[in-house]
Amino acid sequence: MPYKTIITEVQDHIGLIRLNRPDALNSLNAELIKELGESLREFDGSNKVRVIILTGSEKAFAAGADITEMAKKDFNSVSNEDFMGDFQNNFLRIRKPIIAAVSGYALGGGCELAMMCDFIIASDNAQFGQPEINLGVMAGLGGSQRLTRFIGKSKSMDMNLTGRFMNSDEAERCGLVSQVFPKKTLMKEVFAIAAKIAEKPLTSSRMIKESVNRSFEVSLSEGLLFERRLFHSLFATDDQTEGMNAFVEKREPRFRDK
Repeated sequence: MPYKTIITEVQDHIGLIRLNRPDALNSLNAELIKELGESLREFDGSNKVRVIILTGSEKAFAAGADITEMAKKDFNSVSNEDFMGDFQNNFLRIRKPIIAAVSGYALGGGCELAMMCDFIIASDNAQFGQPEINLGVMAGLGGSQRLTRFIGKSKSMDMNLTGRFMNSDEAERCGLVSQVFPKKTLMKEVFAIAAKIAEKPLTSSRMIKESVNRSFEVSLSEGLLFERRLFHSLFATDDQTEGMNAFVEKREPRFRDK
């Protein structure tokens, strides 16, 4: 379906979503948030898509929420509508792997959006930050919670309290970013990584995503039990049989998502 603020395409079982508000540095307004949610649900339910890439432009992944839109709100309006709550909850229901490909600015809501993805690949010009304090507010989409889990209390406090930006090298050292590539080759590299994921059995990919995310919510013993039960359940799939037989027979597996 046609969208106004994003561009979507499917290529070799990879669903690409590109934020497309160039005049506003891809800032997150209500229309973009709505269309992004719709496109994610569409890809998650499509048998033509096995992995999703979320990206912006070379200049900006997303430079935060749309301040001109937010400035009109007050406590009652943001509280009554649980501003950003539905979007975040719906995003986290997506079961297929999502890769954030980040170039340029990923600030405020843009940084938080990248962190909601399953992992981040960045270009060498990427800049991450939670500068909401400069607007008289604070992070509201995970910038004080996910960022702290990614990079630790000290750096998270530093970024949230001062509003400073973190470049891609520091982000990779801290574990916020998985890999860094030159700006001009970022999308080629991300598509290559996505292609590797797309080759794997989708049931396993979904369970890996669920298990890793569960590790942030439960104790180690409960997480290990959850992981083990998912591991056991995969022995009921045809892909487990195929994968192990292919290994023994020294050939490439032919997974069928069964």
